[in-house]
Amino acid sequence: MSIREKIGNGEKVAGVMLRVTNGPVLGYLAREGGLDFVMFDCEHAAYGMESIRDAAITCRALGISVFARVPNLSKDYISRMLDSGVEGIMVPFIQTPEQVREFIQYAKYRPVGNRGFATVGPHTDYRKGKAADVMADANNNVMAIAQIETESAVEHIEEIAAIEGLDTLLIGPFDLSIALGVPGDMNSPVLLDAITRVSDAARRNGKLFTIHSGAALLDRFADRLSFVMQGTDFDCIVAGFQGIRNYTDKTLNTGK
Repeated sequence: MSIREKIGNGEKVAGVMLRVTNGPVLGYLAREGGLDFVMFDCEHAAYGMESIRDAAITCRALGISVFARVPNLSKDYISRMLDSGVEGIMVPFIQTPEQVREFIQYAKYRPVGNRGFATVGPHTDYRKGKAADVMADANNNVMAIAQIETESAVEHIEEIAAIEGLDTLLIGPFDLSIALGVPGDMNSPVLLDAITRVSDAARRNGKLFTIHSGAALLDRFADRLSFVMQGTDFDCIVAGFQGIRNYTDKTLNTGK
């Protein structure tokens, strides 16, 4: 079941951004942790196409969706990621409606976009099917995600949110705070007003809305979120290590 289908069924969908971990084992780890999806950060981490394909094959078999944040708006990245089995694409630093329209051309098949058709591969679980059925299924279930983290995107948010084929508006709060002149201030009224403006546009135009952040900002907008992507795998691993350290200091400190 796709993320869109789960959300449509009223399920609470959760995932994490990946920056340091890799390999087919990711699907098993996500399953054991109760996650619905993982997102490879190909903007800030050194993931290759083959490793994403291998992870996607395992994740899809286990019912875990795989997303990817591509480095930039490029047909090469978007089309190849999707053909490698990725089920959601996020483009960073969206600025204009024209960029979103270009994004949809690469991410969705006709009649919504103009994605090139590959007959069989990870994106079809290596099954052959009628082209019309494959295209319709992908257009319904592949998530096109615009990362809203620029002042220009906020200014044009109503037009962006209205574009056919775009599924989700996702706030990148740190870069957005920098763009708005309040770097790193997650409590700034300027930032909070911009996030509210984006979430309102998403609701009016039938788009999903979320924020990639820690719990504090997610809690503030909890009633507006369509799904949650909290933190990174780095955060999860370090928190686990810190738990071991804290337990050791608390229970085995021989100095007390």
